[in-house]
Amino acid sequence: MTDARSAENIESLLKLSETLEAVGGVLLNQDFDSENFCFTSVVTDSRLVRENSLFVPLIGEFQDGHSYVPKALENGASVVFISKKTSKNLLDGFKNEAAHNKKVAFILVENTMRALQMAAAAYVRKFPRLIRCAVTGSSGKTTTKEITASILRQKFSVIATKGNFNSETGLPLSVFNIRPEHELGLFEMGMNRVNEIGEIAEVFKPNYAIITNIGTAHIGILGSRQNIASEKKKIFNYIDSFGAAFIPKEDDFASFLEKGVKGKVVKYGLDADPGVKLVVDEGLAGTVFTVDGLLMRLSLPGKYNFLNALGAIALAKELGCTAEQIKAGIESLKPLGGRSTLKKGKYTVLEDCYNANPDSMEKALDLCADTKIEGKKIYVLGDMLELGEESEAAHSKIGEKALHSDADMIVFFGFEMNYAFEKAVSIAQKKSSLADEKISSVRLIYIGNKDESAVEDAAKEILDFAENGDLILLKGSRGMGLERILPKIGMGEGVSS
Repeated sequence: MTDARSAENIESLLKLSETLEAVGGVLLNQDFDSENFCFTSVVTDSRLVRENSLFVPLIGEFQDGHSYVPKALENGASVVFISKKTSKNLLDGFKNEAAHNKKVAFILVENTMRALQMAAAAYVRKFPRLIRCAVTGSSGKTTTKEITASILRQKFSVIATKGNFNSETGLPLSVFNIRPEHELGLFEMGMNRVNEIGEIAEVFKPNYAIITNIGTAHIGILGSRQNIASEKKKIFNYIDSFGAAFIPKEDDFASFLEKGVKGKVVKYGLDADPGVKLVVDEGLAGTVFTVDGLLMRLSLPGKYNFLNALGAIALAKELGCTAEQIKAGIESLKPLGGRSTLKKGKYTVLEDCYNANPDSMEKALDLCADTKIEGKKIYVLGDMLELGEESEAAHSKIGEKALHSDADMIVFFGFEMNYAFEKAVSIAQKKSSLADEKISSVRLIYIGNKDESAVEDAAKEILDFAENGDLILLKGSRGMGLERILPKIGMGEGVSS
């Protein structure tokens, strides 16, 4: 390996001294020349390593990433974090390798995950003038982030989370994409354990933050909505008197979320801002509204997506965006793969396969129930994952909700959806005895798997029942892969990432 920094005048994201101080690390190479220290990207997957990458091997429940260090070195890693907690054999091997390697820096740390976060925090501190914005919530995080980014790009040079790279590893990896030309950083923060938001908020320390809602996503892990709200509000921990917290006005945890916020509190929602007025809800076609008298249209369907947009607009206005800039951002918004994506052809398909929890499932069913069409309505509902002990009750509730949501056929897809199917069947049988023709006539199908044969079965049920002009809803957690149904019913490909 040549000294890429001197050969190509490449500057390292962090200097050796900055890195060691940030992570509390020890350089294992006794003869390493600090002038040769350089990394220009950070990865945790050895397959993504390229020349001058910092490779951070993570230790998981079933796998130790340190096993992939040789592959990372082969692919061009220039810096490697090594955990004291890896096996003694591996650790001794790395110490021996470091003793003879003068070109790759091996840095010994207590915990590689924590070291990644601390290095990322040190990197963020190199950009003191960056406007730091963040988004979290039980649902709608990525959509809100994408709407916000589209608006803010009309005024600022923006670096934003790609996709939903929002976890304990995703957020720190994302912030390493910040560059001197960026004026504003917009990062999404998710969680699936206690204090994950707290840890990643500490990395980025947002000045401005939006909470979309407090729902039941991950309630199986956190235990209650109160616990979820307590975790989500940690995104406000670093907001000072110059920043602002954006809170959904109608959320029943709104008052709790604003307690303790040191900066400005902005409540957003319908009628929260007199300058924003709803003109018409066009259902699947989107929402028409005005901002300071200027007419504009959000193409994403549903009231819930309009509420996400209101959060984005509130932040944009706080940062000085004009109505013209807001309109340009709203109307240049690109389709969000797998999230409330409308596909039109022989059928009208609402593809919402990227995520699902009880809140977002109910919102999708409400949207379809309120949509007036000449054809039939077919709902394919996949398992809502990560609900823990709440799963049976939550799926049963969705089964009842779906049955009363103006469907003509419902396909319950996945093991957990059996609870929804059984509830729907039970209610339909009772309604039949009461001569409730609409409810009792809904066709109810259960497919208790998610493999390719299950996808084939679901597609066959749809094709046997559907006709031109029918509305099809695909809604389920990402792990269910409901988008696989699309090509089998002649509606192209679905989201693949």
